[in-house]
Amino acid sequence: MKALVTGGTGFLGANVVRALLEEGVAVRVLARAGSDRRALQGLDVEIVEGDLCDTPSLKRALDGCPLAFHVAAMYAFSTARPQQVYRVNVDGTREVLDAAYRAGVERLVYTSSVAALGMREDGGPADEETPVRPETIIGHYKHSKYLAEQVALEYSRRLPVVIVNPSFPVGPWDVKPTPTGQVIVDFLRGRMPAYVDTGMNVVDAQDVARGHVLAAQRGRPGERYILGGENMTMREMLGILAELSDRSAPRVRLPYAPVLALSYLNALSLRFLGRGSGRLLPETIRMSRHKMFFDPRKAVAELGFPQTPAREALSKAVRWFQEHGYAPPTASA
Repeated sequence: MKALVTGGTGFLGANVVRALLEEGVAVRVLARAGSDRRALQGLDVEIVEGDLCDTPSLKRALDGCPLAFHVAAMYAFSTARPQQVYRVNVDGTREVLDAAYRAGVERLVYTSSVAALGMREDGGPADEETPVRPETIIGHYKHSKYLAEQVALEYSRRLPVVIVNPSFPVGPWDVKPTPTGQVIVDFLRGRMPAYVDTGMNVVDAQDVARGHVLAAQRGRPGERYILGGENMTMREMLGILAELSDRSAPRVRLPYAPVLALSYLNALSLRFLGRGSGRLLPETIRMSRHKMFFDPRKAVAELGFPQTPAREALSKAVRWFQEHGYAPPTASA
């Protein structure tokens, strides 16, 4: 059995590649020319250079692969290049699924996101059936993932597509730290004097990779599966990071209104001066008002999705970032 993985050079994709290799599956990775391939270093994988929107390269990549994992996406909240976000996440998904259909792929796992799901008005954990109100979606990234998931659902009528919705993965091989990984790195480097009152669902990245394999083996085409772990507030997560690293957790909680105003100034500076933070943006601050809690019970029940404790997942991430020079080692280690 041979499987194609798009996005295999990225954080989740590299973990999916490893999970497949552990299952004895031969892996082919679609990668852009000149892309950063550190996350695949030392792995026995075949590389096909190409682009999500380049049909001939998709055809080459899918040739001989009855199984495919479309993990590639542009995970960015900056408003500087919204057209590129939609091109990669929406148009790229349509191109991959169309090529897979024409190639006669037997099973395709599409990596969506909890960003594409609805949120409960009472703040409780949302699940796969929580209604989505498109007009309430905040930001280009979330909107693009919602639209891309609609494409995947459309194709599931003629192609065996299983959709997985990872929450906030943490763990090894976050080479170009994702927004969640960057929070961990900033904390470990003492660059987080305060925090915002928000919440997320923290999940082990290696569990998410395993969830992709389980989705291919046991998932029902046309169904969505939340690949999530533990719901926790930002304060709780920083408290765990403090215990793991012997650093003090920030005690100052930033008020929403002034931070939102600052984010608009920062966005203007990024756009016109090219200076500022790519994380302090109106989209991210507005999203922080909502605790993004999710319920992974469907994936646990139907797929056998593992549930590594969040503390253990965060410990893996801390250790990987420290061992690879992103952050100083723990003093007491």
